[in-house]
Amino acid sequence: MNSFDYIVIGGGIAGLSVARALSRHGKTLVLEQESAPGYHSSSRSATLFHFGIGNPPVRAMTAYSGPFFTAPPDGFAEVPLAKPSGILLVVRKGQEDILEQHYTQIRAVTDTTRRVTLDQIAAMVPVLRVGVDGVTAGIFDAHGLRLDGDALLQGHVRAVRRNGGEILTNAMITKLARDGHGWNVATSGGAFSAKVVVNAAGAWADQIATLAGVTPLGLEPLRRTIIAFDPPVGVDCAVWPFVRSLADEFYFLPEAGKLLASSADEVPSLPCDAQPDDYDIALAAHRIEEVTTMRVTRIPHKWAGLRTFAPDRVPVCGFDAQAPGFFWLAGQGGYGLQTSPAMADAAAALITGQPWPQRLSLLGVTDRTLSPGRFAAI
Repeated sequence: MNSFDYIVIGGGIAGLSVARALSRHGKTLVLEQESAPGYHSSSRSATLFHFGIGNPPVRAMTAYSGPFFTAPPDGFAEVPLAKPSGILLVVRKGQEDILEQHYTQIRAVTDTTRRVTLDQIAAMVPVLRVGVDGVTAGIFDAHGLRLDGDALLQGHVRAVRRNGGEILTNAMITKLARDGHGWNVATSGGAFSAKVVVNAAGAWADQIATLAGVTPLGLEPLRRTIIAFDPPVGVDCAVWPFVRSLADEFYFLPEAGKLLASSADEVPSLPCDAQPDDYDIALAAHRIEEVTTMRVTRIPHKWAGLRTFAPDRVPVCGFDAQAPGFFWLAGQGGYGLQTSPAMADAAAALITGQPWPQRLSLLGVTDRTLSPGRFAAI
């Protein structure tokens, strides 16, 4: 049995980012059940960095994470991790209170967002319907980012290996048990042991806990479908911002000469290799036609991914009180990429006994905010 200091279960952005941090402190192994890291949600994200999603802790962790994307560590990536992208957050008639709530929360962590008029919205995205039959209010952030998800994942992979860590793919977990010294992990690719096991298995995190004899947290995987379609003929959509409904009705953004769009659907799902559903494809097209003057006549590409949430929609990061050495890193929902630097720093601090990141404390996020123990009283 090969021994390690840390075993990270899950090779998505959560697992790889914490493995990079841990590999500086001890011998680290990442176990991924698929044939390549980032196979599921991490490679299917719309890869935006913005403050239009999540609750106050999520927005605080987003603010903390920004500098990593704009100024990553030396040698982390050969290409920029991010490029500028305007972020337009909108509401329709009767939803103005939602905008005010989000705007207040966003302004608590960043001063880059401002209100915009309907004329300004129409100038930015001419296809949007504005007024009583469409968008009635909006806020805009010129400092959003489009993240290079692949460069981010591969940067972590290289760093883990450079620090002496290992990444094993096609490694389905078959047994997970604790003995007097730590955890023994049996996989389809061999047997391993470690003092600490990090459960970063995404949609499978509760299943991994059950396998280990640990009480699940009630994590819920939700499927989301995205479609790609052609913009109107002769229209340069590349200059458009990312447009998102703060009421979670739709979003769309330019991508390589086409538009990507979703109805922001959240369909309960078992952990799986998510596939797009015909109804959700049609709903995405309908929502876009409802709020814009565009017609979705051809959908050359579509896909789906799972976004896994904790019951309170705040990510989970901490040791399980009933299972020594079992560490939860789960429930990142739809903000796993944009909060990954914060989550990795928080997890590494707790696992290695280092001080809690000061900037997270200043932003109002403590170890108790993210602790799995918060569900014990529910």
